[in-house]
Amino acid sequence: MTAPLTPPPHEQPPHDGWQLPAAGQEAQAPGPEAHGSHPAVYGGYGQDGPGTRAEIVEGVVALVATTVGGVLLGLLWWWLAPHVPLVGEVSGKSWVVYLQDSEGEQAIGVDGTFTLLGLAYGAVCGLAVFLARRRGGVPLVVGLGAGALLAGLLAWRLGIWLGPDQDVIAHAKAVGKGVTFSAPLKLGTMGALLAAPLAALLVHLGLTALFGPRDPDPYQEHGPYPKDPYGAPLT
Repeated sequence: MTAPLTPPPHEQPPHDGWQLPAAGQEAQAPGPEAHGSHPAVYGGYGQDGPGTRAEIVEGVVALVATTVGGVLLGLLWWWLAPHVPLVGEVSGKSWVVYLQDSEGEQAIGVDGTFTLLGLAYGAVCGLAVFLARRRGGVPLVVGLGAGALLAGLLAWRLGIWLGPDQDVIAHAKAVGKGVTFSAPLKLGTMGALLAAPLAALLVHLGLTALFGPRDPDPYQEHGPYPKDPYGAPLT
């Protein structure tokens, strides 16, 4: 009889996690599934999902809808803006046009009306987009801000087109000497065009911060600390 070539069970070496694999086998490290995490997620941060295209579409819709609303903004500005009275006189062989009331504040009122309407319009757009979307997103915010800016530009040009004649000399000749007529609509400061986009972004971002959904905490979902494939915490 010959002695057994393998030691008894109580003398066999303990299992070693770094034991060399048997012939024809490859050592495999435990995958992320062994530690309860999804293979597409590392440390609680996922990759870009299929919602990116939907967010871009929503941003484009917000851009178009907000821009089209500039028509209403332009009509309101043309209707509510105060008229600046002008008077035409003949000086020699040429016409001279001047303000009927040199101390009047109608010109400031034109800018103020546009600014207030822009703030109100932007706030309504920001509220409407939040109620429709209920959360933020870069494409949506960009579409909202750009649409509000384009709406201001559209309202500005529409009000000028609907307002009195831009050629004040021809207008003065048409109405006659000494007759009061309204000056064309114009903005004294172009900063008024920023009222609508600023109000839209502030209202939307504020509502999103107060009432929007909160992003999940990755450390609560995947443990207090992320771990490597062997279970050791990452530092």
